[in-house]
Amino acid sequence: MRRAGFVFWGVAYTALLAGIAFAQERAPTAPVGTARPETLLSEPVQADVAQTDQQLLHAADDTDNWRLHGRDYFSQSYSPLTQITAENVTKLLPEALIQTGIANSFEATPIVVDGVMYISTAMDHVQAYDAVTGRIKWSYNPQIIYTDVCCGPQSRGVAVAYGKVFLARLDGKVTALDARTGAVVWTAEQKDILPEPTHYYSFSMAPQVYDGMVLVGNSGGEYPTRGFVEALDANTGKLVWRFHTLPSPDQPGGKGAWSEDSWKYGGGSVWNTPAVDPKNGIITFAVGNPNPDYQGQNRLGNNLYTDSIVGIHAKDGTIAWWYQEVPHDLWDYDSVSPTVMFDAKDKNGNTVPAVAEGGKIGYVYILNRVTGKLLYQSEPFSKQSANKFQVPTDTPVIRYPGINGGALWSPPAFSPLTHSFYILGEDHAYSTFTRPMERYVPGMKTVGQVTGGSQRANFEPFPATGTVTSIDVNSGKINWQYRSDLPIYGGALATASNLLFAGEMNGDFDAFDAATGKKLWSYYMGIGVCSSPITYRVKGVQYVAVSGAGCGRSSDVGKLVQPQYGDTIAIFALPKE
Repeated sequence: MRRAGFVFWGVAYTALLAGIAFAQERAPTAPVGTARPETLLSEPVQADVAQTDQQLLHAADDTDNWRLHGRDYFSQSYSPLTQITAENVTKLLPEALIQTGIANSFEATPIVVDGVMYISTAMDHVQAYDAVTGRIKWSYNPQIIYTDVCCGPQSRGVAVAYGKVFLARLDGKVTALDARTGAVVWTAEQKDILPEPTHYYSFSMAPQVYDGMVLVGNSGGEYPTRGFVEALDANTGKLVWRFHTLPSPDQPGGKGAWSEDSWKYGGGSVWNTPAVDPKNGIITFAVGNPNPDYQGQNRLGNNLYTDSIVGIHAKDGTIAWWYQEVPHDLWDYDSVSPTVMFDAKDKNGNTVPAVAEGGKIGYVYILNRVTGKLLYQSEPFSKQSANKFQVPTDTPVIRYPGINGGALWSPPAFSPLTHSFYILGEDHAYSTFTRPMERYVPGMKTVGQVTGGSQRANFEPFPATGTVTSIDVNSGKINWQYRSDLPIYGGALATASNLLFAGEMNGDFDAFDAATGKKLWSYYMGIGVCSSPITYRVKGVQYVAVSGAGCGRSSDVGKLVQPQYGDTIAIFALPKE
């Protein structure tokens, strides 16, 4: 019998509450934090957590587990479970609460395999829990070395496969852990997997696993980097191939895309976990902004493949196609949310394999995922000012969408029942301006972020608000939109019972009718819910899990949202009859 009420379990170590020190020059190698065991084991995992290639390939049909970052290789964040319905969702209650011990931003999507939940937290702690009771199994607490990190100590999750848990770390390393005990199996060091100078590169994305490979993409686009997605051997951590997101002049799309040698350090991060089409052998992802963010005189051209949806061949990482959303970006309109694959109808009514991504600019772009051809640019799901593409100067100009979008990093969802793409967003004006900066020359000292300007929250045009939007993938038209009194980001979850789950910065965790947008249920978490919900089944019972851990950008919304950070993951279920 399941216990009613809450079950509380925490991690038996002192959390590293300060962020990673951001180095201004070449980073030292001294570890941060107090001395402690790297892995703390409570009890070994006894479940079957091997995660074979065959299991991963059929993850979409698995009614019990959440095996991949977006549940399946298409990253649809859609579950076939139907136990929780529109009729009974109002009865949902927390079954257990997990307290991670890390009070900081929580942007990770949990992975659940055979009743075991794997998570990562800020500062790259990895923890394994019983997915029903919340009891801790083990925790991994890495000694992070100093590095240049752009945008905080976030980790967006882990990948689980081949009996291992894979973590892409803030310090530019990738670590494989034993899925049963948390013990380190291997660590790929910076010198082996990163370009020079290595200290400009970091990882915050959840890795993808496919065909014996671990796929990772770099953060750090605000530093003089040449972005990439690369594949590592899952057994050894050795580099298999690397795709650069900034083409050289002799590569496809590279001629004229960058002036002089700016392609060598022009940014182009990949913040989001790639989606995979195994049948066609295509990997897709979105690429972030060029560098410097707000000044383009030293990087003339369209700056491919930044601000683009990109398809590459899974076998060797070579380019298949690209679609650029914002050429020569001067506004930090990088594409940062995950790509999602599905089938859609083209304008002739033919069903084609499609992929979509919604960026900061406030549109969802729906493409043929084999050719990269644009099918639809959606209606705008966020407010757009007439001057949104005004070239920034040292005089601040109010414009929108701003630095947070549109859509930020939030994983969208797709439902094959409604043929809808669900995306979270915000309407928020910012003042954009440039500041003097030297032209980067390799070897020069860099102080802070190399952006050439900044954006500051502005509330003169309208208050900052958030949206959940349903977009028809066969037309790009908006079906419905829900508006919150604060920005929304974190992730969406769709189910086969026509439910859509999403959290709000005001502390509400919501369930909507996926077809109409009617809010059916809300549970107040007491802190901002800005993370991705998931659902899974253990012993015939459906659970929904989400983190109530605050919202790192709540200080930008013009309202007091306290506390800013927490450390709780709630596991919901229907009461036992």
